[in-house]
Amino acid sequence: MDGHALRNDGYRHIEVSRIAGALGAEIGGVDLSQEVPEAVLAEIRRALLDHQVIFFRDQRLTPPTQLAFARRWGEIHLHPYMAGMDEWPEVLEIRKTPADKTNFGGSWHSDQAFTARPAMGTILYGVEIPSAGGDTLWANLALAYESLSPGMRRMLDGLKGVYRGDNFSSHDGKTRREFYADKIGMKVIDPGNTQTISTHPLVRTHPETGRKALFVGGHLHRFEDMTEAESRPLIDFLMRHATRPEFTCRFRWHSGSVAFWDNRCTMHFAINDYPAETRIMQRVTICGDTPF
Repeated sequence: MDGHALRNDGYRHIEVSRIAGALGAEIGGVDLSQEVPEAVLAEIRRALLDHQVIFFRDQRLTPPTQLAFARRWGEIHLHPYMAGMDEWPEVLEIRKTPADKTNFGGSWHSDQAFTARPAMGTILYGVEIPSAGGDTLWANLALAYESLSPGMRRMLDGLKGVYRGDNFSSHDGKTRREFYADKIGMKVIDPGNTQTISTHPLVRTHPETGRKALFVGGHLHRFEDMTEAESRPLIDFLMRHATRPEFTCRFRWHSGSVAFWDNRCTMHFAINDYPAETRIMQRVTICGDTPF
């Protein structure tokens, strides 16, 4: 840990070191492959709420141990469009090889925003990392909301957004399932009865901190009672605003790194800048609640 470690904030069992001014912190002193004691888990929860996304280095996780840690936080959320690993269906393997020109997660989004109960958190583990590139960006949507003018905040507080899981029809006219199967080569499934179009407040209140945050990202299709054309200028403005550099952090992956982020107040972007190399990740997503 460097000189930015927060040693006077009441953490007794973990080390916490901020990586940027807006959000993000590295956590030391924890082995996630072992059962984490309750006192340590409580401090990890506090760090997640304080910093929105937290990172662990030099971990050695298998799908079962990653799942065991994730289950300490709640029920596991299954992706309605993507199939999990054969032996561990709750774990999504995200694999990009030199043959794949498009990556998974290569746009700003919050996981499962289109479902009735969007994901609370996501735990991503780096299995095989490119020699350079493949970083991930996160944006602090609470800070982005608080930085808007009072008049804009008042207007947004009354809006609801329509979030669509299949909001990728612009990709050569393909549906989300077709695009993933053809362009990324991932295993796709039929969402069945899973709700993939949902209406949520554009400004959501964090159920644990009470802090308000924008709820924007690639799944936001339009505003309720408005057309897509009417909604697009404001959506574009909010996306540009929320991803200003001062609201973001960037994480450099290594094999064995873990990122754990709070989807209730962040969105993220996986950078596709490693065309000749392979990147393999394991992802587990935790169920959330209905935004309010």
